[in-house]
Amino acid sequence: MTTPTITSLAPLLDRLFLEAEAASGATHAAVADLSDAERTRMLRSKTDYRDLYGRLKDAPLAVSRETGVLLYMLARSSRAKTIVEFGTSFGISTLHLAAGLRDNGGGRLITSEFEPSKAVRARENLSAGGLIDLVEIREGDALQTLSADLPDTIDLVLLDGAKALYPEILDLIEGHLRPGAIILADNADDSPDYLARVRAPGSGYMSTPFAEDVELSVRIS
Repeated sequence: MTTPTITSLAPLLDRLFLEAEAASGATHAAVADLSDAERTRMLRSKTDYRDLYGRLKDAPLAVSRETGVLLYMLARSSRAKTIVEFGTSFGISTLHLAAGLRDNGGGRLITSEFEPSKAVRARENLSAGGLIDLVEIREGDALQTLSADLPDTIDLVLLDGAKALYPEILDLIEGHLRPGAIILADNADDSPDYLARVRAPGSGYMSTPFAEDVELSVRIS
């Protein structure tokens, strides 16, 4: 039996998760001078989020180990061939998604990252995992990088960038989502406009909270 790609990636992922955990102190220090109210305002602002993420430009901002496993499972169970990711960071979530594509027989993963240094790290990690051939990393503002040249149909989406932009990113990709397409929004509680949209009756989605601060949505029409 062929070894699943996610199993082969275990040593690399363990190292990256450990590095992310070790960086948590520095991450907290980068925003220690902000009150909870200020952090919430910056997260939910469509302009001030740039200042917040500028403070965190060296932080891994990784998904949890559990969310990573969930991403791989969703990619495999949906037999995804085309995936879009908003927010690459160091590529931990990207590795899980690309592993799913590899075990599905291949495909295309488009991911967008605002910080050039993080895009460099992500490329290094994806190359180390032998998955870079499946991934296109688009550097810059996702409102531009994801506004063109998307696949005709998208099977799976991960939203894990600036939370205030979740509705705008959905606007860009919505016309490409196939019926049954899955959207996973991490830290979704920080994007109330997005939650209101995907949970609204008649929105074309079925959506539910799934795990801690994760919203799982399916395109039904």
